[in-house]
Amino acid sequence: MPVPLSLTSRVALITGGSRGIGAATVRMFSQAGAKVAFSYQKARAQAEALAHECSPNCHAIAAELNNPSSPQRLIEATVQHFGRLDILVANHGVWPAEDVPIEKMSDQQWRSTLSVNLDAVFGLVKYSVEHMKSQPRPGPYHIVLISSTSGQRGEAFHADYSATKGAIISLTKSLAAELASSGIYVNCVAPGWVDTDMSKPALQDPKTGEVIRRTIPLSRAAKPEEIAAPVLFLCTEHAGFITGEVLNVNGGAVLVG
Repeated sequence: MPVPLSLTSRVALITGGSRGIGAATVRMFSQAGAKVAFSYQKARAQAEALAHECSPNCHAIAAELNNPSSPQRLIEATVQHFGRLDILVANHGVWPAEDVPIEKMSDQQWRSTLSVNLDAVFGLVKYSVEHMKSQPRPGPYHIVLISSTSGQRGEAFHADYSATKGAIISLTKSLAAELASSGIYVNCVAPGWVDTDMSKPALQDPKTGEVIRRTIPLSRAAKPEEIAAPVLFLCTEHAGFITGEVLNVNGGAVLVG
């Protein structure tokens, strides 16, 4: 008999949900029976099309996630629309594509990357936990933060990005210990190269793409669905004894860094 990965009656918020890993996660959570709210920044047409595709229990919310307080309205809009919040997937983020030596990296770039990739995640967790703890049903609740191979082995000329993704791993471990007694599971998924709009220019460049594939034992980038599925698993009853974990989903790339 098949073992279902079901999220029936659960309400999930997925940030950065209009494209790439986020969109794949929205689809997969919807197929598993969850009610899904997701945020987008600029891709309104894509977000509305995805919400329609996954209707009726899917809701797109425009949000600028770039400081600790900006997520509050997003959390409140999710709770207002669906009545509660059971799952947070913090998937949004930026990766400045240009290689920048540390001595030439501007204060503005450093601050901008941290504000989106780390400060807004702090706010998401803060306001989500506040709602989760105040809800009458005791859980379990789930928080999944998206880190990266880069957060574990570093990435030359992308110190800002690597610093944020390393911090996400430390945040996961701290929160898992802090929130376990409240019935809140906190885990992290760490992708490597994924075939998305953000990484496509590098992957399709003949020289750069070949170098990237040589660093991955499976010799290819992941499909977005191959990241979404582990995120889904961590939010189901089948992951009932997993918290504080960093799940590497990167074709073995973290082994050769």
